[in-house]
Amino acid sequence: MHKIDIDLVEMTMDVMKYTIDRISATEREIGKPKSEFELKSIVGETITAKGIGGEFAFNLWKEHLMKANVPIDHPRHLAFVPAAPTRAAIMFDLVTSASSIHGAYWMEGAGGIFCENEAMHWMVSLTGMPQGAFGVFTSGGTAANLSAMVTAREHWRENDDFRGEKGLIITSIGAHSSIKAMAKVIDADVILVDTEDQLLGTELQEAIDNLTIHQRKRLFAVVATGGTTNAGIIDDLQGIAAVCANENLWFHVDAAYGGGALVADSVRHLFNGIEKADSITIDPHKWMFSPYDCGSVIYKKPELAKKAHSQEGSYLEIFKDEGAHGFNPADYQIQLTRRVRGLPLWFSLATHGTDRYKEAVERGIELAQMAGKIIKKLPHVELVREPSLSCVLYRRIGWNPEDYTHWTYENHEKGFALVTPTKWKTGDTFETVSRFCFINPDTTEKDIEMILDSMV
Repeated sequence: MHKIDIDLVEMTMDVMKYTIDRISATEREIGKPKSEFELKSIVGETITAKGIGGEFAFNLWKEHLMKANVPIDHPRHLAFVPAAPTRAAIMFDLVTSASSIHGAYWMEGAGGIFCENEAMHWMVSLTGMPQGAFGVFTSGGTAANLSAMVTAREHWRENDDFRGEKGLIITSIGAHSSIKAMAKVIDADVILVDTEDQLLGTELQEAIDNLTIHQRKRLFAVVATGGTTNAGIIDDLQGIAAVCANENLWFHVDAAYGGGALVADSVRHLFNGIEKADSITIDPHKWMFSPYDCGSVIYKKPELAKKAHSQEGSYLEIFKDEGAHGFNPADYQIQLTRRVRGLPLWFSLATHGTDRYKEAVERGIELAQMAGKIIKKLPHVELVREPSLSCVLYRRIGWNPEDYTHWTYENHEKGFALVTPTKWKTGDTFETVSRFCFINPDTTEKDIEMILDSMV
């Protein structure tokens, strides 16, 4: 055996040991960032003409660089929308990378795409969308929202009256920031309904009625939210669906975070109306326990997405040949080059079964309710609003914005927890408050109590 082969085997064993240690550890540091200057002074030059060697580079990662990250699956990482990929999904993410599959076309990736589609069938079944609805895995919610809105706009522009018009979208101020970012990419304008709470169908209708004649002509889509990132609020999907049907508008539901809760019996009724959507975004790397990056977009009529996204090129013709018939993910979203990012989700579902997924999501909802009850009993904190899905907004009585920031940095510096402040609009003013978002079923009641006690 050549020396390079021996080195490769040894490195493979080192990587596997690191992976096993990482996913089996019961106690982990939460990690904290260092400046670029600090990291450079620690590790020195890593890209050189002769190379520094795999063993040395890997040790730099384990000893220094890994510790400058905040692991998203730490039980006391309750900021933003964290994630908690299953061990099965993490392990199969290694298999996905090692298998080197190009997941754009069935001809190259039939086995991997088949597995992705098995997982997608389950996700579509959760939405209750009609027969024929289907979707594709994307890099995340932003790519999914963008793919859906490109499809909506191109379908709208099939009417000659709208060609050349700049599109217009209506959503609420509680919608995810990617909606506005996506609108910039497709050169569309966005009108925000001024509510951070549930967007009602009546409010949407009022916003439409207040448009100018030209604005109404340009309006082609409405984006509702199935679980806002900030507070876990689910818009009035039934009411919004009715308005969109009456006004002949594309109805998109951004459920990137909240979509995982479709599996939970305790809150499924809150999503009634989602089955009437023209498109839905769900991020498995949020509340379906997949590794980053794994988003998805589901269409009521996938053929409209194919018409909008399918790419043509002489070098691509072979993929569309009679002998290559099958589902081509590249035809349904903005990316041509893609990995089979749905594979870890498929393996995790196949390993654990969907009942375990239901239990894990219900645990996140239970933790939010638990936190709400604890907060109500403590004298120094109070709820801003009742918990929704797995989000809890609360305030530390008497604190100003700087106090929240200092507390966040102090706990992070200690390696204790990452809980960040956010803004909540009450009336005409925005207030700084604190926020929990529970995804990880390994988070405990004791974790919640310790974090709240640190605010005394």
